[in-house]
Amino acid sequence: MILNLAILATIAVALTLLWLPRLRRAEVWRAMVTPLASIIGSGFLVLGPLLNHAYGGWAPVAMGLLCLVAWGFGMAIRDNIRAIETLGAAGPAWAEGTASALLGFAYMISVAYYLNLLGSFAVSLTPFESQLAARAVTTAVYAVILSVGWTRGFAVLERMEYASVALKLAIIAGLVLALAVFTGGKAAEGSLIFAQASETGLAALTLGFGMIVTVQGFETSRYLGREYGAEVRIRSMRWAQIASTLIYLIYIALVTYAFDPANIALSETAIVDMMGVVAPVLPFVLVAAALAAQFSAAVADTGGSGGLIEELSRKRISTRQAYALTVAVGLGLTWAADVFQIIAYASRAFAAYYAAQSAIACVRFWPENKAKAGLYGGLALLGAAIALFGQSIE
Repeated sequence: MILNLAILATIAVALTLLWLPRLRRAEVWRAMVTPLASIIGSGFLVLGPLLNHAYGGWAPVAMGLLCLVAWGFGMAIRDNIRAIETLGAAGPAWAEGTASALLGFAYMISVAYYLNLLGSFAVSLTPFESQLAARAVTTAVYAVILSVGWTRGFAVLERMEYASVALKLAIIAGLVLALAVFTGGKAAEGSLIFAQASETGLAALTLGFGMIVTVQGFETSRYLGREYGAEVRIRSMRWAQIASTLIYLIYIALVTYAFDPANIALSETAIVDMMGVVAPVLPFVLVAAALAAQFSAAVADTGGSGGLIEELSRKRISTRQAYALTVAVGLGLTWAADVFQIIAYASRAFAAYYAAQSAIACVRFWPENKAKAGLYGGLALLGAAIALFGQSIE
């Protein structure tokens, strides 16, 4: 009971702090909200059980490597933002167009990823929990999004973004408190767990490739030029990546050494059952955070995909038609693949976009700055490898 009250009090305090007018008016913080919402959105819900199951006691190392790769791709995109500001373009028009097309396609898959997680969490605490029920919920939400986007646009729904981010961050604060108490108790008892990895070698590497989407989202700063200047977008992306990395590493370390993966049935909603052991209130607040975060992220990426498709088609495809295409692709994935497969597909799609952005930066820096060109060339090859070889967990 005391821990439950402490969790709820922590959430309330965090929400109050995040709603302070002075913070909400801070330009860099406002610019951080969009990338931060994406980076610690869906990934936070699935990464704990997934990394623990795959890498055992080495899960924090795997998490650190994921964040390091994401930081490298973020560097390339930040340099491209700076180039657009100073040179007018990051690279040739055809290269930028190719990168935008890859991002538009990645958004289509990411919407499926978000909404399939939403469906799974929506039924996770009900008597109707099943894959069929989760897919039915996902299909219904797709219908709502298409209906709203087709008739009225997403302006009203997009205003939910700050509220959903604030709620999610507040719940994460409560979750970290609870896990710190739980894991601290295990440490005091001498019962911390260092499980063996279930994936090793090439299988572990390609599985890591398939999880890049869980640290994706920083690239959204690249497309906030109408609202913020280049330096604000660069700083906000950098700080969003630093903040999300710290949150992820603390969370993964606390989960990894407190839970034995052999006793956990791996599923997209495994975190709900795990947190029920920590404190009875946690599953309910996690589901609330999941529903708010997944819906707002899906709306944002549907809007982003629609805008990119319309622009790339030179308005031959309208935004409405682009929304319908995004929904059609998502429904196909919903009924043909499970959530872990969709995570791998989304990772591969975003990796292709990151490879394109890194290649653009590489060409621009060669030969004046061979060190940076070499770094970005390596990242472009890594992104291509992830796009080709990323795998889902079986």
